[in-house]
Amino acid sequence: MRRILRFAAIAALTFATVLVAAPAAHAAGPTATFVKTQDWGTGYEGKYTITNGGTTTLNGWRVEFDLAGVGTYWDTLLTKSGNHNTATNREYNGTIAPGASASFGFIVSGSATPANCTLNGTSCSGGGTPGAPGTPGNPTVTGTTNTSIALSWSASSGGPTGYRVYEGTTVRATVTGTTANITGLAVCSGHSYTVAAYNTAGESAKSAPASATTGGCTGGGSKAAAPYLYMGWGNPPSPATVMNATGIKWFTMAFILSSGGCNPAWDGQRPLQGSADATAIQQIKAAGGDIIPSIGGWSGNKLGPNCSSAQALAGAYQQVINAYGLKAIDVDIENTDEFENAVVQDRVLGALKIIEQNNPGITTILTFGTATSGPTSWGNRLIEQAKALAVPIDIFTIMPFDFGGGADMYGNTVSASEGLKNKLKSVNGWTDAQAYQHMGISGMNGLSDQAELTSLATWTQIKDWAKARGLARLAFWAVNRDRPCPGGGTTSNCSGISQPDWEFTRITAGF
Repeated sequence: MRRILRFAAIAALTFATVLVAAPAAHAAGPTATFVKTQDWGTGYEGKYTITNGGTTTLNGWRVEFDLAGVGTYWDTLLTKSGNHNTATNREYNGTIAPGASASFGFIVSGSATPANCTLNGTSCSGGGTPGAPGTPGNPTVTGTTNTSIALSWSASSGGPTGYRVYEGTTVRATVTGTTANITGLAVCSGHSYTVAAYNTAGESAKSAPASATTGGCTGGGSKAAAPYLYMGWGNPPSPATVMNATGIKWFTMAFILSSGGCNPAWDGQRPLQGSADATAIQQIKAAGGDIIPSIGGWSGNKLGPNCSSAQALAGAYQQVINAYGLKAIDVDIENTDEFENAVVQDRVLGALKIIEQNNPGITTILTFGTATSGPTSWGNRLIEQAKALAVPIDIFTIMPFDFGGGADMYGNTVSASEGLKNKLKSVNGWTDAQAYQHMGISGMNGLSDQAELTSLATWTQIKDWAKARGLARLAFWAVNRDRPCPGGGTTSNCSGISQPDWEFTRITAGF
């Protein structure tokens, strides 16, 4: 934020150089034109203007381009995968009448300009398949059952014959109207759909995705939203107080460690029963919620290196499951003693395979660090070994912070998540939607250990992005820190920023 303000201040004193990429003469249909609106040498402010040069209304737009260094943006929803940027319309600027236009802007570090621009799947300079219909309006989910998802969207321009509903590259429904009901789905399964219009001339670009989960999920509340709560640190709050104030139902409880050998205990010190942790879990369950234990973490004596085999480690995990009648467990595999250790990685995976065999229906989660581009070499190995050893891990959760990620925590979180998605796809042969359904994000609220700022607005963006794509989990470190202390730095009992009490938890509950 300080960099952005400094850029803006310099730009206000600098003559702005505007580079206009003129649309091709007599271009048919919509175009997207890029300009630099301000330039301060080390960066600039850019803008795309979408102009409807056609004769029918444009319902929804998606501009894609390649450019590194894109940071803050406005009047669009922007996601990044490496240097590839995808900007889609907001709810207020997606409909463009013939001759009208809409625009969006962004800040760029460096001097490079966008390349390989497409608008709704065709060249930004206009054109496309002559006579093909326009892109349908973005779909919305109008209803779900245990085995079906109903969708609705706005009609496209250009005389469509009908519409195709896609899940990834597979057509799930073909209809003549603007609604569809996808049936025969698995109970409690996540799905993401796009819609394209077609006629005899061809098919339109696909709409933005709409995601939903079928019904029939069991458990109190939703374990998808489960921020960390730590009873051994940071002036722990009453979980019932936080639940009543925010609507959160699940917590990820930290940390199960070794109390000596292959014996599990909270922080390696407090017993599974008769401790403050057990009392907190009783309060959470009494209020209609439940917990996921976080086994491991960055510091302390871990079970993975101390248990002699996958079978012994599974026995330690089973003690924790039996103590609280758990529906899910999270192995937070960090540091060199577990994460960067091939033998222990394989031991953890083997133990989780045994747990899944002995506890039908349990959700298994692996949480680990990440680079801004996605999993590191050790993260890639973990994913590859899960496949090689036939361990059906339910959720791979990354921790997108403390990676020197700079000021754009939303952009870097999305970039890291897209890197995880691509790795899961390549290893498992999944579609985008299937990969998203096996992914989680565990952020750090307020200031991270490296003073990376995740504000309330940024966390809301991250939550909305994850929800729209059907991710399986959203967490943050930690509820103990979900309190204000402006300018307080990184502390155990507040976020380091100005905020209402429990606001990050309240946002997370909306996931």
